[in-house]
This record gives sequence, structure tokens and C-alpha cells, in this order.
Amino acid sequence: MPNTAIYKKVLNISLLLFFMIGYLEWGQSESTFIFHAELDVLSKMVSDPLSVMHPLIIAPFAGQVLLLLTLFQQTPGRMMTLMGLACLGALIVVLFLIGSMSLNFKMIASTLPFIITGILVLRSHRKPKAQPAA
Repeated sequence: MPNTAIYKKVLNISLLLFFMIGYLEWGQSESTFIFHAELDVLSKMVSDPLSVMHPLIIAPFAGQVLLLLTLFQQTPGRMMTLMGLACLGALIVVLFLIGSMSLNFKMIASTLPFIITGILVLRSHRKPKAQPAA
């Protein structure tokens, strides 16, 4: 498994992109992708900042900022990457669970790329096991 800075940056970019294609569906005919919902939230943030103060809105934004910051580091930081993954992953896992419970294959399929990439990120940032002293 590659363990280079470029590999980690590609994984972080992938997390950001795969997060954006998360699909939300509610009610009879309401649906959107995360990137579209995020544009709506950003426009509301300018006019009414208190209306967007919710943990499921703030945490993913914080996760995106953290992952974006890692792209400017020579080697993406382990803690910043894992915190960003956790912030974004919380929403994606909720979407995956909702999709699974309602058998909504669009929601499940839209979250799987992020989940798979998240697993690869965790593997790339795994600390090596200490070798026993001889």
C-alpha cells in the first residue's frame, strides 16, 4: 500500500468530491445532492446566519475546511485528516443508514464511494505496529 504524501492528498481530495455527491431524498418528491444543498446553505448564511447553525450543517463544513487545509501541507496531517473524515463521515453514515433502512438504492450508492475512500484513508494513516525487541 502506498504511503506517500501525494497518495494521501489524492485520498483527501477524493473524500471532498465523494462527499459532494451524497444524495438526500425526503418526502414524496424532494431530493438533492449535498453540493446543491451546500450552495443553498451558503446563500442563507449570508442573509440569516442563525438559520444554518445546526450540528449536521456546521460539522461537515468544518470537515471540509480541515481537509482543504491538509492539501496545503507538505504531508497531510494525520489528526486533521481523521477529524475531517469524522466530521464529513457523520453525515454520510447517517445518509447510508437512512438509505439502507428505506431501501433507497440512490442514497446507498451515493454514499459508498465516500465510505470506501474513508476506509482507505484510515488504512493509509494507520500507525505501524511496534516490532518486538530482539
